[in-house]
Amino acid sequence: MNVLAVDIMERFYTLMWPMLRISALMLTAPILSQHAFNLRLRILLALVLAWMVYPLHRWPLIDPTSAQGLVEVFNQIMIGAMMGLILQVVVAAVVLAGQSVATAMGLSMANLLDPNMGSVPVISQFFTILSTLIFVGFGGHAILLGLITDSFQNLPIGQSLLNQETYGRILRWSSMMFLGSLLMALPVMISLLFINVGLGVVTRAAPSLNIFAVGFPA
Repeated sequence: MNVLAVDIMERFYTLMWPMLRISALMLTAPILSQHAFNLRLRILLALVLAWMVYPLHRWPLIDPTSAQGLVEVFNQIMIGAMMGLILQVVVAAVVLAGQSVATAMGLSMANLLDPNMGSVPVISQFFTILSTLIFVGFGGHAILLGLITDSFQNLPIGQSLLNQETYGRILRWSSMMFLGSLLMALPVMISLLFINVGLGVVTRAAPSLNIFAVGFPA
């Protein structure tokens, strides 16, 4: 019985490392971190993914109660959280693009209370739903699972990887939130600019025309 108990504890210690990283990713990933995704299903999915990833790599045996083990626990949680936050930058770019488009269209007051993102314009919510459908339709969830598997090879457990250079790269990647939102909102904003110019010409040509009845649908 002692040998069996030791073997079970060793398996638990080695299974805990992929479980920590995957669980942290589940808490911060765009789709999996939503409140509509049940917590029990999230825990079960993290356990299943950890069990699937477990036989693909060799895991170091580190005591989590030791000083080295506590540092490694923190590293795995930070790596998983950073992976999810990097993906959240894309979602934030979509929301920011929707806010820019809503402001240009005069729909910035039409907000929707989203339990995941707070009070956002309806255009941002529409962009978010559309981007989520495109992400799932193109197999983005499968790419995310492959990212989890490859992360244990590129970022192995037991090595100190989160340094100042890594945090600098993550901060530079956060600038894509503004660049991506500008690239998504720019075509719509240019089209609205031409519409406003056209409505200005129509207003000068026909002053008696009700510009609110024509301009808002346009």
